[in-house]
Amino acid sequence: MKTISFLSSALGVALSFGSAVLAQDYATHGTFTEPNTGISFYTSIEANGAISGDGDMSTVSVGGFTFGIALPGNAATVDSYEYIGLIVGSLTNGAGWSGIVQGDNTGAGMPNHLMLLAWPTGVGNTIATSFRYSVSYQAPVDYKGSAKVTPIFSKVNATSFTFVYRCQNCLLFDDPSQPSFNTSTSQGTFEQGWAQSTVSPADKTNPDSPVQQHNNGMGEFQITVSKAANAAYAKWAGISSTVPTSSASAAPYPTGNSTANSTASVVAPSSTLAAAPSSSVSATPTTFKGVPVPSATSYDYVVVGGGAGGIPIADKLSAAGHSVLLIEKGVASSARWGGTIRPESGWLDGYNLTWFDIPGECNRIWNGGSQGVACTDTDQMAGCILGGGTAVNAGLWWKPNPPDWDYNFPAGWKSTDLAAATGRVFSRIPGTDHPSRDGLLYVQSGWNIVSQGLASANWTAVTANNVPAEKDRTYAHTEYMYSNGERGGPMATYLVTANGRNNFHLWLNTSVERINRIGGHATSVDVIATNDGGHVGTVQLTETTGRVIVAAGAFGTPKLLFRSGIGPSDMLEQVQQSTDGPTFIKSTDWIDLPVGYNLADHLNTDCVISHPNISYYDWPAAWDTPITADKISYLTNRTGPLTQAAPDIGPMMWEVIKGPDGIDRQFQWTSRVEGSNGVPSGNSMTLSLYLGRGAVSRGRTTIGKSLNMVVQTLPYGDPNDLTTVGWAIDNMVNALKTIPNITINLPPPGVSGADYLKTIPLTYANVGARRANHWMGTAKLGTDDGRLEDGTAVVDTNTLIYGTDNIFVVDASIFPGMPSTNPSALIVTASEHASDLILAHPYPKKTTIVKKGGQCTNTGSSTGWFGWWGGVTGVGGSGNSLTCDEGLACKAVNYFSSVCQ
Repeated sequence: MKTISFLSSALGVALSFGSAVLAQDYATHGTFTEPNTGISFYTSIEANGAISGDGDMSTVSVGGFTFGIALPGNAATVDSYEYIGLIVGSLTNGAGWSGIVQGDNTGAGMPNHLMLLAWPTGVGNTIATSFRYSVSYQAPVDYKGSAKVTPIFSKVNATSFTFVYRCQNCLLFDDPSQPSFNTSTSQGTFEQGWAQSTVSPADKTNPDSPVQQHNNGMGEFQITVSKAANAAYAKWAGISSTVPTSSASAAPYPTGNSTANSTASVVAPSSTLAAAPSSSVSATPTTFKGVPVPSATSYDYVVVGGGAGGIPIADKLSAAGHSVLLIEKGVASSARWGGTIRPESGWLDGYNLTWFDIPGECNRIWNGGSQGVACTDTDQMAGCILGGGTAVNAGLWWKPNPPDWDYNFPAGWKSTDLAAATGRVFSRIPGTDHPSRDGLLYVQSGWNIVSQGLASANWTAVTANNVPAEKDRTYAHTEYMYSNGERGGPMATYLVTANGRNNFHLWLNTSVERINRIGGHATSVDVIATNDGGHVGTVQLTETTGRVIVAAGAFGTPKLLFRSGIGPSDMLEQVQQSTDGPTFIKSTDWIDLPVGYNLADHLNTDCVISHPNISYYDWPAAWDTPITADKISYLTNRTGPLTQAAPDIGPMMWEVIKGPDGIDRQFQWTSRVEGSNGVPSGNSMTLSLYLGRGAVSRGRTTIGKSLNMVVQTLPYGDPNDLTTVGWAIDNMVNALKTIPNITINLPPPGVSGADYLKTIPLTYANVGARRANHWMGTAKLGTDDGRLEDGTAVVDTNTLIYGTDNIFVVDASIFPGMPSTNPSALIVTASEHASDLILAHPYPKKTTIVKKGGQCTNTGSSTGWFGWWGGVTGVGGSGNSLTCDEGLACKAVNYFSSVCQ
C-alpha cells in the first residue's frame, strides 16, 4: 500500500471540559509576525511535550508544532477560499513530516477534508508539499480539486522547519469524485486539524512519496477569522512568486516553548530560495494476486460478511445440508483461522495466538492497531476482519433483556419467539464474568470504589446473565464471550462446526461488490480480491433456489444494497454516477427502499471520577511490553489480567428512566479504569453512559460517488433523549458522591447533568466522543413495506428484502431500535432465529427469461388489462415465473395474455 493512514484514529476521542470544547480547540493561540516575510499570523500552538497513547486530540508534540494563518481583510464578511499559512514543524535528527487538515465550520476530521503535508527534502531549505484526501480511515488518495500551494519562504535545521506559503482554493473542497463544500469564513470561526510524524517519507525529494502514519500527535483547533484577517493580505499575497531567505536562522519562531503572543521584527531577506512544487499525491492502486472464482460451481447460499450475523447463520444453513459460501472481505483475525497480526516485540511469536485472541489486547484497534483491521470505506470505526466486531471489541456478552425484543420488534420477533434461539446461543457461548482460568478477578480497584457508592444508594448487585431482565438500578461484574482465557465467541464455536462440513466454504480477503439480479431475483454476486489470495469473478447461485444472505454490518450492508440497485433513488443515483455506472443495474429495476435510514447507536456521554485507591494498569504498554509476571501467567496458564478486557471494565450499571415524553429509556453505564476528557490516567475512571432502548433519535448513512459510506445525519439529539440523559447523570453523581475521598471530575462540582451536556457538542467533529460504535438499524425489519408511502422497513419478518424473493439481511442492520446493552449477543441470537425462518421460507418458482414478443408473467405491478388480476404465475401452465429480458417490460395485451415489449 503506497500510503498509510493519516489522522486515522477516532475523531474527537479526547474531550476536555470548558468553553474550548464547543470549538474543538486544542491549542494555545497568539499572534506572530514572521521575521523574513513581514507577514502577521494568527497562530495555533501545540506545546513541546511527549504525547500519550496515539496522541489523539493532543495539545503537545515532541518539539512542538505551530500553524499560522493570515486571511484577506474582508474574510469576516466575504467568504475567502484562500489563506497564507505558516507551518513550524518539528524534526527529530532532521526527520519528520507535518500536516494540516483544511477543516470546515463544524470540524476537521480526516474523512473528506483536504490535507496538506509538508516535509524537508534534505536539499538545502526546500520543502516538499503534497495535497491528499481520504474518504474514510484509509490511505489518502489523489486530490483532484483546484487547490494550489505557492511557496513564500522556507528554512530548515536539524530540529525544525519553517514553511510560509499561499494556499489558494484550500478552503474549498472540490474534488470531482466527492460532494463539494466550502469553509465559510464569514461565519466567524472554522476548524483546522494537524498531525506530525518523527519519520520522514520514504523518498524525501519526491512529493509523491508514501508517508507513515503520524506518531507525534494530532488534534484540532479553531480559527477565529477576525484575528486572522489583515488588510495587508493583498500585499503579502503579491510576494508569492519569490521565496526570501535569511541568515537569521536564530529568529524566534512560535513553537511549543514560545509565548503565545510573541512577535518578532522583520529581517530583510538576503537571498531567494525556490521551494519544491506542490503535488497532488495518490495511493497507487494495489494489485492483489486474486484467485479466479471456480467455474461451473454454484452455491445454495452465499453469506456476505463473517461477523456476528454471518458466521452463525452460515453454520446453521450448512448444518441443514445446503452448500454455503461465507465471504469475508478482511484477513484472518484469530490464529485459529490463520491470523498473523502480533506485537512487533515478538512476545507472541511461537504461540498460536494473535492480539485478537487475547482479551487484554482488545483496545489495540483504538491504540495504533487499526491498519489492516478497520474498514477503509466508512467514516466510522468498524472491523473489516474475520469475526467483524466480535473480533475487535471488548467481548461484552449479555443475555438479551426481554423488553429489547418486545419494545423494538414486531410480532414473530418478540422475546417469547426468541427464547429458543437465545437458549441455543447461550448453550454454545455461555459467557463468563470470571474469565481467568483460576476463577479469580484481577485489577478490581475500580469495581471496589464504585460498588461502594452503588450499594449505599440501594442499587442491587446481580449476576447479569442469570437475571437478564433486571436492568433497573442494578450493577454487575462484566460478562464476556471469552472461554478458556481467550476471546472465544462465534469464531470459536459456530465457525468451528461449520468448517467441519464439506458443504461449507470460507473465502477471506474477498469483497462482494454487487448482487446481480433479474427483477427481484438474485442470480449471482461479483467479487474482487482485497488482498492476496482473495477471489475474483462472479459467484453463481443455485438456479431458482439459491439465496444471498447479506450480513456486512450497519454500513457494509447498505453499501452493498446501494450498489445492487436497492435503496432510495438519491443513493442509487450516486452509484450511477460512480465507477459502477457502466455496469449498474438499469433504473427500471431499482427497488426503492429506505436503506440507510433509521441509523441508530448508543449515545455516549463520558463522566470521570478520581479516587486515591484507584490504580491504572497500563494496557497500551501491554501490547509490546506486558508485565513479565502477567505475560507468563497468561501464556502458561491463561490466568491473570490479560484474560480480562482492557481497561479494567466494570462495574456495569443499568437504570430505566421515564422521559418527559412518557417513554421508558434504558441506560447502561460502562466503567473503565482510565482517564479521559482532559483528566489523566492514574487514579481516574471513566464512566460511559449509553442511552439504549427507548431512544427516539435516528440518523442516516449515505454513499458517496467514490462508494464510501458516511454518517450524513447523526443519530443523536432528540430533546427528550437528552433531558433523560441529564437525569441519569444526576442520579449517578448522587449515588457516588457519598464515597469517602472521591472526586467527581466530570461533571464538575455544582454542574447538573443538563448543563454538562450543553458543554459537549453533538456534532460530526465530536462524534468520536459521543458514539458508542454500536451502529444498527440501516436495513430495518418491519411489517410496513418501505416501498409504500410512509413505509419504513427494508426487510420483512422473515428478513427478506421487500421486492425480492431470495435476498435476506441478517445483521445489526435489521434492528429497529437500540437494545439495553452491547449488541453482540443479540445479533447472534437474531441470526439463530433468522436461520429458522429462512430455512422454512418457500423457494420462489423457477424464473424463465423471456425475449421480446414472448409471453410473460404480469405481476400486477404495471398498468394494463391485468391490473385487476393481482398477478399470475404459471402463464401457459408452465408453473414458472416468466420474466422479461433486460430492457423489456411485461405488457398486457388482453385479459389473458401479456408479452415482453
